[in-house]
Amino acid sequence: MASVDELTLHIERMTYGADGISHTPEGKTVFVAGGLAGDTVRARITSDGSSFSRAEVTELLEGSSQRVTPACPYTGICGGCPWAAMKREAQLAAKRANVVDALVRIAHWDAHEVDALVAPCEAPSDAWGYRNKIELAFQRKHGRAIIGMHDRSGAGVVKVDSCLLLDSRYKKVAKSVAGGLTYLSGSQELGIERVGIRASRRTKDVEVALWTSTGPFPRAQVAKVLSDACKASSVVRVLVKGPQKARRVSGVERLAGKGYWEERLGEATMALSAPSFFQVNTAGAQRLVELVLAGLEPDEDDEAMDLYCGAGTFTLPLARRAGFVSAVESYGPAVRDLRRNLERARLDNVDAVGGDAGREFPDTDADIIVVDPPRAGLSADVVEQLSDQPARAIAYVSCDPATLARDLARFAEQGTFAPSSITPVDLFPQTFHVETVTILRRK
Repeated sequence: MASVDELTLHIERMTYGADGISHTPEGKTVFVAGGLAGDTVRARITSDGSSFSRAEVTELLEGSSQRVTPACPYTGICGGCPWAAMKREAQLAAKRANVVDALVRIAHWDAHEVDALVAPCEAPSDAWGYRNKIELAFQRKHGRAIIGMHDRSGAGVVKVDSCLLLDSRYKKVAKSVAGGLTYLSGSQELGIERVGIRASRRTKDVEVALWTSTGPFPRAQVAKVLSDACKASSVVRVLVKGPQKARRVSGVERLAGKGYWEERLGEATMALSAPSFFQVNTAGAQRLVELVLAGLEPDEDDEAMDLYCGAGTFTLPLARRAGFVSAVESYGPAVRDLRRNLERARLDNVDAVGGDAGREFPDTDADIIVVDPPRAGLSADVVEQLSDQPARAIAYVSCDPATLARDLARFAEQGTFAPSSITPVDLFPQTFHVETVTILRRK
């Protein structure tokens, strides 16, 4: 007999998250961990709020037609692939639906108009082996080092033999690096907080970045062990300090190899230091660039602007097509990488500015603009400043449907620009995350 805190539920759709959404017979929303759209499940209530409840699946009564056997044996244990049991076509449909839902629910746009505006979700990469970067978690338990992936709860660490999300040529690198660091940690405290592995199919570069606290460190020994373990082209130590919730990079030490990682994107070979952001899906990043350029149609006489430009993903292709680019980035390591990449590409028509986009907003009249903000989206003052520009078009690259919807509503209030196309792009197969390219044109 079922417990009183258990319910039989039908999963209606996926959230922008790992859970499915269901409703009780009384109409109360239930977020169900472990459920996929189309499943009928027995679920145990884990928290019961006034407006919604949370539950976890205890028994799959009838599986969805969209269910598949996950390729990864760690699915359900590791937290990296929450949608791995779902067909790719269903993942793409759910991601588009989450973009549409955010625009209707947050921006309060008409559902029919939104449905006509949002394109099908594109799939530019393979479903597995698409990542150029993974991160390993580091944990000490009973005096022993445990190195692997974050578990589903985010609190523990799962030891893995390989990661199927990383390019298949390098899927065993995680085990090699973990083995080397376990050996090193057995005799000394390394102060490791996490480990980044970047691997490029296009340049063959492999970089291992150890994020550590400041202090003494066996540099030569670590460099030799890790270089031997995975034939790394670069081994670096990223030093961080400050309160746990506000850690900041205080320096990067080259331990072996080049001291940076290279990736080829279109016409550019970009050099990236370990702290700098770069899209984890290179094929997906290439598609974002194509969508941005197609939407903006840069001309050699154009004045372009690239805000939150990072190490130059959009700046470099813009500089090859436009007359001049004003590029703004607040993160110091990325600014240094941008300037290095511009010098290597012999592009001298870019003003690379370090600073906050709102405070360092370029004093120019732009014809075309790219914004690629972090998950928090654009601040209200940046939307206002963008709306005052005489530009014919803005390309907004977003990694969060909720903040995109909020910002598009702000653009609508300003009344200068309106979206002409919204294209979801699946840069993160097997997860709920989705990238979106919105082209806004002057009304």
